[in-house]
Amino acid sequence: MTQTAARKQGHTATVVAGCFAVLLAQVAYSLPGALNGTFQQEFQTTGAELTWITAAFAIPMVVFELTTGVLGDLFGRKRLLQAGALLTVAGSLVSCVAETVQILWIGQAVAGLGAAILYPISLAMLAAVSPSQEARSKAIAVWAGFLSIGAAISPLMGGWLAAEGDWRTSYIVVIAAAVVSVVITRFAVDSSAPEGRKLDIPGQVTLALGLIAILFSATQGSEAGFARPEIIGAFVAGLVLLGAFVVIELRADVPLLHLSIFANRSYAIVAIATVVGMFAFLAICYSMSIWLGAIQHQSALKIGVLFLFIQGPAFVLVPAVSHLIRNFSPRWVLTVGFALIAVSGIWCSTFDVHDMNWTRFIGPMPALGVGFALTVGSITAVAINSVPLRLAGMASATTNLLRDFGFALGPVLIAAFAVSGANSDLSAGFGRAIGESGLEPPYTDIAGGIAQGSGAMAINSMPVVPGTGPEMLPVPMPESLRLLALESLGSAYSLAFLVAGLCAAAAAALTLFGLFGVKRADAEEPLSEEELVPTE
Repeated sequence: MTQTAARKQGHTATVVAGCFAVLLAQVAYSLPGALNGTFQQEFQTTGAELTWITAAFAIPMVVFELTTGVLGDLFGRKRLLQAGALLTVAGSLVSCVAETVQILWIGQAVAGLGAAILYPISLAMLAAVSPSQEARSKAIAVWAGFLSIGAAISPLMGGWLAAEGDWRTSYIVVIAAAVVSVVITRFAVDSSAPEGRKLDIPGQVTLALGLIAILFSATQGSEAGFARPEIIGAFVAGLVLLGAFVVIELRADVPLLHLSIFANRSYAIVAIATVVGMFAFLAICYSMSIWLGAIQHQSALKIGVLFLFIQGPAFVLVPAVSHLIRNFSPRWVLTVGFALIAVSGIWCSTFDVHDMNWTRFIGPMPALGVGFALTVGSITAVAINSVPLRLAGMASATTNLLRDFGFALGPVLIAAFAVSGANSDLSAGFGRAIGESGLEPPYTDIAGGIAQGSGAMAINSMPVVPGTGPEMLPVPMPESLRLLALESLGSAYSLAFLVAGLCAAAAAALTLFGLFGVKRADAEEPLSEEELVPTE
């Protein structure tokens, strides 16, 4: 075999390994999407506990992506990618056998740590073996396509298996896929970029603790109350720690994150739009899942089918997106993509929670999927092509951090917003609903305790017994109270859809005006080595 043929074969094997790794990560991440309703009914979760199933995966994924990018640059990416797949095996095994929601959180967190490796390392490996920017853009588009495949097949698989009565089998499938990923990665070309890179422990610690504090306050505050001292304290501590991270990175000789890359206009604009736009995207996905699963108690399979409508177009459009990235300004690609996400969210906000016709979502979900397809590949291409090749690992990790931070904020913030609003409406209408039920003390106090302690989500999921009388409580709920909970949740999540749509519209406006004059994803010159050196 000639050297050229061997190089080509190694390039192909690396692309395959990287694409399968991101497929694995996205399958593990997206699996709860169709299962939220199933989890809510099996584990009898409150709104915040349900949100933590997704957040437990997202937080370690976001927190450690920059560090895993550094580790790959220093010590090689191939074995690290295999380690990420093995962590996914461990986390999925714990989730598979979980008997309580708390054990499920642990499994999700371990798998999320695996994803913190798989996302940035797979992307950095592709960038390292690509012989040109054009080849790199093509590889990135394919990588983004496999990310979309994972997001499409995972909820569909989970929904189908849940409909068959065994959602735990989904995690066995993830374990099998992770083992395949380990084997495939053996044939990939290893790469590293140790020059100018080292572990930044103070930066990692302040970033990790800051992000954890912010995400904790947003998630837990939805039920505990945002005015509680511990929630305010966590939020303030998070802001202080993130501020300390910025100071540390500006003064470090070899920072975890070269903040100077944000001096590149394309990178800075796309970075902001990434967080806002990806927040909007996953907020809509999550809200749809909660609306149909946890609120209306519809089949998980139906939700899985809708996720196929979201991610199916994204995969089909991979060749078109690759062409657009290489030949047109990211300004237009990103603007159209974010605008479609906005249309989807605003459209969903018009739905009535009493209408059980799940096919209404078939209209807005493909718009959401096409918007995601146009944005996710463009975001990555702009970021990777804005820095010198030796910093591709750092740029890919940073891009994944920004994208996944938006993903993490999606369910956390939108659920905090919606659960808080629904519980507030439940409290405001509780007296009227109890009066209509004919319930008398002490059973009114019992019902009030359940409503206050568990919130609208739990009330909506409790059995309904017509009529009145002590035999109804403490488990069954009067119809009037359950109806109030349903309408409170419907109103709150309708507003959540609208908020997510408006955020996507803001991201579209930002790219439309902020990227004016940029011709292609690689049109703006990468920052020079001198510009990347911290100044005193």
